[in-house]
Amino acid sequence: MGNPPKLSVQLAPRHHRGLILSNPVMIAAGIAGYGTEFDEIRDIQKLGAVICKGTTLAPREGNAQPRLVETASGLLNSVGLENIGVDALIREKAPVWAGWRVPVIVNIAGETTDEYAAVAGKLEGVPGISGIEVNISCPNVSAGGMEFGVAPKLAAAVTSAVKSATSLPVIVKLSPNVTDIKEIASAVEEAGADAISLINTLKGMAIDIDRKRPYLGNVVGGLSGPAIKPVALHMVFEVARVTHVPLIGCGGIICGRDALEFIMAGATAVQIGTAGLTSPDIYLTILEGIEHFMLDNGIEDVRELIGVARHGS
Repeated sequence: MGNPPKLSVQLAPRHHRGLILSNPVMIAAGIAGYGTEFDEIRDIQKLGAVICKGTTLAPREGNAQPRLVETASGLLNSVGLENIGVDALIREKAPVWAGWRVPVIVNIAGETTDEYAAVAGKLEGVPGISGIEVNISCPNVSAGGMEFGVAPKLAAAVTSAVKSATSLPVIVKLSPNVTDIKEIASAVEEAGADAISLINTLKGMAIDIDRKRPYLGNVVGGLSGPAIKPVALHMVFEVARVTHVPLIGCGGIICGRDALEFIMAGATAVQIGTAGLTSPDIYLTILEGIEHFMLDNGIEDVRELIGVARHGS
């Protein structure tokens, strides 16, 4: 039997530090909490990276219950960024991460550009933190509640502010709830994003016909799971045409073949979200699926597969 395939990828080639992952499989934000809970039952050290749940400047209690409802091939969530706040994260979680070999990326959120920059600034120089993922699917209170991620200028402004506040690699996670995601992607790349994650959840709702009212306490939630995979895959494919930074595919991945579709569409790495809620083993199963495909097809390096589906398209 030959040598095992090479699975390592570089997420921030333009950054002076870079961000090398041992493999392209990442845990998406909001699924495994801070990773510390999950690490007690599964060896997440074998994965490429862990992205912790969305973190804000001050602690947040989140939205009213109920916050989750299953849909056909998907999940609606309206957690509302419940989190312990950045100061508690630095004090309680980062020291644990500092002892891990798997890189931890902190997903951050805010209601103003200044809040994003403040959170990023607090994370500067903290051992155990390898990068920042910027959630721009948040309402900008300074713009009357418009989401940062729906307007190129707003998306670029928050990206630039975070880049100015930190020396860590910065990943920007895009919202799919836009007219042209390519325009947003180009704006954040120009503003300095080292990599781009796509996509975040699609807006949706469900109604309890017996109670004659919406299921979710917040009425509207974010749809994730297999139902959104074709949308996410198309957006990765399209954004790969117009950008030159690494992309991270996310949306409905439940097996190795799904992950490989995203990689072939142009993603350097993938994030696994909803599938991890029902199967804690799914992350390693997906990683094994990628490796087995490469062995079966004589592919020595996973980077050979990035974007191959775009050739001639």
